[in-house]
Amino acid sequence: MRLAPRAALALRHGKLRQALQAAALDGIVVTHLPNLFYLTNFLGTAGIAVVTADHLYLIVDFRYLAAATELAQSESGAPGVRLVMVERSYDEALFGLLKELGLARVGVEGAHLSVQRAHRLAQTIDAALVDQRDERDQRPGAAHGGVGGPTIVVTEDIVERLRLIKDDHEIEMLRSGARLLSSVARDVLEEVKPGITEQELAAKIDWRIKSAGFERCSFETIVASGPNSALPHAHPGDRRLSQGDLVVLDFGGVYGGYCVDLTRTVAVGQADAEMQRVYGAVLEAQTAAIQVAGPGVKASVIDGAAREVLARYGLAEAFGHSTGHGLGVEIHETPRIGPRRESDAGAQAPDDTIEPGMVFTIEPGAYLPGWGGVRIEDDVLVTAQGAEVLTRVPTQLQTHGFRRD
Repeated sequence: MRLAPRAALALRHGKLRQALQAAALDGIVVTHLPNLFYLTNFLGTAGIAVVTADHLYLIVDFRYLAAATELAQSESGAPGVRLVMVERSYDEALFGLLKELGLARVGVEGAHLSVQRAHRLAQTIDAALVDQRDERDQRPGAAHGGVGGPTIVVTEDIVERLRLIKDDHEIEMLRSGARLLSSVARDVLEEVKPGITEQELAAKIDWRIKSAGFERCSFETIVASGPNSALPHAHPGDRRLSQGDLVVLDFGGVYGGYCVDLTRTVAVGQADAEMQRVYGAVLEAQTAAIQVAGPGVKASVIDGAAREVLARYGLAEAFGHSTGHGLGVEIHETPRIGPRRESDAGAQAPDDTIEPGMVFTIEPGAYLPGWGGVRIEDDVLVTAQGAEVLTRVPTQLQTHGFRRD
């Protein structure tokens, strides 16, 4: 498995420390495993990182100590890493480390640390617990509330925002993964035949993904045939493909720790006029969105380009999900390529401005209950010139398994 070199990790750490300084934090506790991998290359199923201005402390248990030690000494080891061994529990090791470090303000990942665990952390190290989103309304010094220990600050997406812009290593992994997945897709399309079940076809796709060199599938493969194709996230079942079906194939793989994703819709047998009309509308919508994507464009504008096309075909109500999502160490990341929406507080949620280095999917669809559906998805990298399509698989409507009875 290709891991990010030490120099790339050093740059990520530098950007994180700048973000911590801007948030007036002396350190941050990283518990979300994708963020842990992004910062350290550590691949365990458990672990915690504490990042300060000078060091990165990686807390691991006995299962991962040897692997973490070897990683730290390799060319892919995190610079300045110090290993901390779990003796009894991760929380106890974390509490002990934070007491030892004596940091004044420590961030925790609000989206990935339960409220109960955050309160236990604060109580154990005699700290005040505040929400960074609300802290701006408090008077200076009020956050401590008379507590003698540090302040534990609930943060939002500090590491995730760094992950928005991919570095050279990440782009290389995503390009390589997209190239591999495109090859898999071209072979998979030949497996679409009358009589095969959705589950059987999904198993063939999964086998091809793993045989191609991916570490694993990046999500549960979707094979949705006939009326099932009107369900955007249908689970493969025992329905057999038959003549006249549209079949949505949505699958992806993880390469070098990075997720790629692809969808194609094919016809079993000859496509009728309505199939061709709906498919043509979705393809035109995807093309319009890709053409609009580029630096300085709002994510909602890309989404709007796809919706405008589908509306002209009378399919506006048939498209209910976002036009795309970010890709990286997780299959769904920022940016969200969708319409503007309100946050939980009633205000407008952020509408990301697209920048070079962002990687995301463009996947409009049209879903007509009882009839079927169409989705076409590709992965794009934003460059200074526009959008580079990373997945390269024919987009014209293909027909498979057609026989004349």
